[in-house]
Amino acid sequence: MELKVTRFAVEDGVGRVWLHRPDRGNSWTNRMNVEYRWVMSTLDADPAVRVILVAGSGRHFCVGADVKALGHYAGSGEDYVSSLQVEDLPRPGHGVRAEYDHDIVWHWGLRKPVIAAINGSCAAMGLAIAAFCDLRFAVAGAKLTTAGAKVALPAEYGLSWLLPRIIGLTHSTDWLLSSRVVLAEEAQRVGFLNDVFSADEFDTRVAAVAREMARTMSPRAAAVTKRQIYADLLHGDVGASVEESKRLIGAMMRTDDFKEGARALRERSPPRFGPLDDADPLPAPRV
Repeated sequence: MELKVTRFAVEDGVGRVWLHRPDRGNSWTNRMNVEYRWVMSTLDADPAVRVILVAGSGRHFCVGADVKALGHYAGSGEDYVSSLQVEDLPRPGHGVRAEYDHDIVWHWGLRKPVIAAINGSCAAMGLAIAAFCDLRFAVAGAKLTTAGAKVALPAEYGLSWLLPRIIGLTHSTDWLLSSRVVLAEEAQRVGFLNDVFSADEFDTRVAAVAREMARTMSPRAAAVTKRQIYADLLHGDVGASVEESKRLIGAMMRTDDFKEGARALRERSPPRFGPLDDADPLPAPRV
């Protein structure tokens, strides 16, 4: 696919993705949606990639939907939902659970951990993308906002479901109803962010986190654990979670990754885990 509004590169086991409309704050468009899906599908299928890192080009992460596009809907009467239907749309993360086969939620169906590197302003759709990533880091002073209420729009793309589960009802109600600007430091304090780094060290620190994960974690274990986390988020049966974990432990103990991890632990040396590829299926998760 010819990429016009996204970029990606692979190095040291990390697939780096950039939303790439720096002159427009990396604002979201239908074209970006298609490209981003294609890039993420490509990286998830690449055995050389063990972690995916998503950032924005330039000074912003993603300021939300393109303002011109929003104005078009207000003036044309075109149906918003129908306009998003694109034939042959790439479908990363699909087929794991029916709940994940939707816009943005498909991040949970990916086999690789996804890190949001919030390098600047993050609003509306941008905030939703970050929320559905597995880990989130931001540059000090970055501005985050749900934005919707101030432009007469509802909570976007599942934020009304997910934010309360990340930061609790009290804070998410504040963020969604007021649409006020929240600085990265506050977002970390309430649990939305894993960490905040200063501007001069942000890229280096986030890249180091991604490389360390790629170097030390078993790709198979990371994929299975990610499946467990989001499956458990969708139900409230702790006993079922325990029993499923026991089943997965038994299956994982028969893998080469477990043998290598045990060897590395015994010998106190770095593990050398093999790649996760299509010929190396995961133990089927509970549905």
